Amino acid sequence: MTWQTFLFIIVAGSAFGYSGYRLKLLFQIVKAHQGRAMRVDRIPERIKSVLINVLGQKATLRKRTIGIIHTTIFWGFLIITLGTLEQFASTLYKPAHFEFIGHGPYQALIFLQDIFTLAVLLAVGAAGFRRWIVRPEGLGKSADANIILTLTGSLMVSILLMNGFHLLGSSPWYGIAMPVSGRVAEQLTSFGLSPEANLNFYTLFKWIHMLIVLSFAVYIPSSKHLHVLAAGPNTFLRTLDREKGMTPIDFENEKITQYGAAQVTDLSWKSGLDYFSCTECGRCQDLCPAWNTQKPLSPKLLILDLKNNLYRNKEKILAGKLDEVSPVIDDSVTEDVIWACTTCRACEVACPVFIEQTDKIYDIRRNLVLMESKFPAEVQTVFKNMETNATPWAFSSADRANWAEGLSIKTMAQETNVDVLLWVGCAGAYDDRNKKVLRAFASVLKKANVKFAILGTEEQCTGDPARRIGSEYLYQTLAKANIETLNKYNVKRIVTACPHCFNTLKNEYKDFGGTYEVFHHSQFIGRLISEGKIKPTKTIEESVTFHDSCYLGRWNNVYEQPRAVLKSIPSLRLTEMKSHHDSSMCCGAGGGRMWMEEKIGKRVNIARTEQALETRASVVASACPFCITMITDGVKSKEMQEKVRVMDLAELIDQTTT
Repeated sequence: MTWQTFLFIIVAGSAFGYSGYRLKLLFQIVKAHQGRAMRVDRIPERIKSVLINVLGQKATLRKRTIGIIHTTIFWGFLIITLGTLEQFASTLYKPAHFEFIGHGPYQALIFLQDIFTLAVLLAVGAAGFRRWIVRPEGLGKSADANIILTLTGSLMVSILLMNGFHLLGSSPWYGIAMPVSGRVAEQLTSFGLSPEANLNFYTLFKWIHMLIVLSFAVYIPSSKHLHVLAAGPNTFLRTLDREKGMTPIDFENEKITQYGAAQVTDLSWKSGLDYFSCTECGRCQDLCPAWNTQKPLSPKLLILDLKNNLYRNKEKILAGKLDEVSPVIDDSVTEDVIWACTTCRACEVACPVFIEQTDKIYDIRRNLVLMESKFPAEVQTVFKNMETNATPWAFSSADRANWAEGLSIKTMAQETNVDVLLWVGCAGAYDDRNKKVLRAFASVLKKANVKFAILGTEEQCTGDPARRIGSEYLYQTLAKANIETLNKYNVKRIVTACPHCFNTLKNEYKDFGGTYEVFHHSQFIGRLISEGKIKPTKTIEESVTFHDSCYLGRWNNVYEQPRAVLKSIPSLRLTEMKSHHDSSMCCGAGGGRMWMEEKIGKRVNIARTEQALETRASVVASACPFCITMITDGVKSKEMQEKVRVMDLAELIDQTTT
C-alpha cells in the first residue's frame, strides 16, 4: 500500500463518515415530525417527474438565463463526477480505470469531462456575477452560496491544472480528447519544468481536486446545498396534480389532541424534506403579493426560518423531548407573517423543487385558531356569521335566493330533472355587484336552453373562508351539511361563477363523500360556445385585459378557457398585463384576506389594479366575485371608474349574445 493510498483511506473515510453521520441525524430529525403521513402512489408518473425536472431541469429552466447556468453546473457535475470516481478508484488501486469501456467511448468521456470543466467554470463566473454584481432582490445575500461558488470554481481550476500537468508529464494517449486542458498545458510549458516536476505538480493538483471534493462531502449536509441530495426525493414526492385540496382533520379520532402546528415537529416529515430542498433562489419571493406590497411574509424566508427553528431544537428532538420544542411562532415566523398570506400559491408554482409553502401556513393557522383562539379581531364576526347565517356576511339565510327575483329560476326542491345545478355562492347571493354577474350568467344559460336549478335557501357557504383562515371544524360542519343536501337531490353536475366555491366543491368535498362534476362558469360558457349553443355576435370594440383568479389559475390550471371566451367576442382586443397566467398577481382577497383588514404596507389590490391600468385597457375582465370587488375598489381609488370598467365574463357574453 502506497502512502497516497493510505492517506486517501484516512481522509476520505473521515470525510464520508462525518457526512454520513450528519445525514443520519437529519434523517432522524425529519422522522420525528408528527404531522400527517404521506401515501406514495402513481410511481411511474413520479419517476417521470424526476427524469424531467431533475435530470431535464425543466422546472429550473422556466427562468431561462439562470436556468441555463444551473443546468450547465448540474450536468457538468454529473459528467465530471465520473472522472472524480476514477481518480478515487485509481488512488486506491492504480489499475482501476474506465478504459475498459473501449478506446472510442473512453475518449468521448474524457472529451465531455474536459469541455464541461470549462463550461462549469464559466457558469460559476456567470452565477457569481449575478449574485455579486446584479444582486436580484429575491436572491439575497448568502455566505453559504459564496463558499459553494468558490469551492466549485476552485475545483474546476484544479482539474484543468491537474490535466495540464498530466499531459506535460506523461503525454497520455487520450490527450487528443482534451482540447481545453491541452491549451492549459501549452501555457504551462512556459515554466520549462521537467517531466518529473510536471508529474509532481499533477499529483499536487490531483490531491487538491480530491480534497475539494471531500470538502463538499463534509460541507453539504450542513449547508443550503443539501438540496443536491434532497431535491430529487422532494420532486419524487411532490403533489403531482395542479389541483389539490387541503388535508382534512379527523375530529372523531380521539388520539388526535393537537390540531394544526404549534411546533415545527407538528408539521409533516415532508415539510422537513422541503426545508432541505430549498435552493434559496428567491423565485417564490419574487412573485409573492405579500412580500411585493411590503408585508412581513417572504415564502423563502418562511422556509428558512422553519428550518432554523428545526435546527435550534435539534438536540431536544433527537432526545425525544418533543414537548419541549419551542413554538413555531417566534421572532421570525410571527403571526403577522402567517396572516399576510393570500394563499395565492404563486410561491409553490414558481418553486423549481416543488416546496409547498401554503400547507405549512394552513397548519400553523389551524393551531392559532383551533388551539389558541388567536386570529385577527375582525375574523370573529366572520366566524359568527358563518355559524348563524351560513355566510361570511351578516345577511339572513332566508334572503339567499333574493338575487333571482323575477328570473323564474326553479330550485332543486321544485325541479330535480336538470342538466346542471347552479351553485350561486355567497357573493352571488348577497353582494349587489356580484348579483348582477349571477343574473347575467343565468341569462346566458337560458339563451343556451340549459336546464338548471339552484338550491335557493338550502345552499350554504361552502366553508372555504373558514377553512383557509384555520377553522377546520366550522368548514367541515358547513361542508357536510351541503353534501347532505346535494346528495339528497342526487346532484351530479355543478357550475359556479366563484373560483373559491369551484375549488372547494371540486377538490375538497370528495373527502367527505361529495363527488361531483364541477365546472367554473368560464369553462361552461366556453363549452356552450364551442358546441354552438350560444354565439357572441355583437361587437365590443374595446381593449380588454384579463385578471387571472388564483383559485382558478394556479389552483386549478384554468387559464385558456376564460381567454377563449373573450376571444370569441367580435372586435374585442385582448391584452395581457405584465403579470399573467402562472405569474399573475393576486387581487389580495384569497386565504380569508377578503375579511381581514390590510394594515401593513401597500394594499395588494391597488398594486394589481396598477398593473391592469398600465395596459390602458378600457375593460378589466375577471371571473371571480372577490377579484371583481377588489379590482373595482382599486379602480375607484385611482379615480379611473369613469374610464375603466370591471366586468365578469358572463356579463360580457350576455351583452354580446341574443
